[in-house]
Amino acid sequence: MKIIIMTPMPVEHEKMTLALAEIGGGSHKYEVVVSGIGREQTAKTFMNLPPHDVCVLLGFGAIVGVAEQLPPTLHLGMPVEITQASLYGYEGGLFENGAPLVAPARLDVPGLQSLTSDKFVRTTDLAVQTVVNMEDYTFMYLKKPQDFIVRVISDFLPHNTAIDFFEEVAPISFVPALEALERYFAL
Repeated sequence: MKIIIMTPMPVEHEKMTLALAEIGGGSHKYEVVVSGIGREQTAKTFMNLPPHDVCVLLGFGAIVGVAEQLPPTLHLGMPVEITQASLYGYEGGLFENGAPLVAPARLDVPGLQSLTSDKFVRTTDLAVQTVVNMEDYTFMYLKKPQDFIVRVISDFLPHNTAIDFFEEVAPISFVPALEALERYFAL
């Protein structure tokens, strides 16, 4: 089986490549592709992927909540599957034409809701355990039934102080995300 792993940023590509080198890809062939950040880049990349059996959007995701108050399965570096995506508007509300998109859960990791926006979401009026990013809604809209989204928790919203994103994610490994994929594909 050929599996495309689409990562929005080069740092995610690097982490997935390291995970593949560490544990291998089982009997599957993985190809890691950087799409770039945002809805437009995601769509352009997705529409021009090489032939594959499954495509997985895999990247970092900020989660709403206080780290110490979330369950261990939602701590820094833990993988989650996006099972519902909504398009978030610039004025702090869902776009009228951005009805939530739902997909079945496949992995043995938490399934969470995701809000997609091209503008950083600054509001604190979001449900705890919501993932915030810039690509999931577009991918969910364009994907084939067998494709899915995995996010690795990178930070917690709202930020109480400014963070250096690349410092925050430096110690995170994508091995747990790859292991979840391997368990699923072994079925």
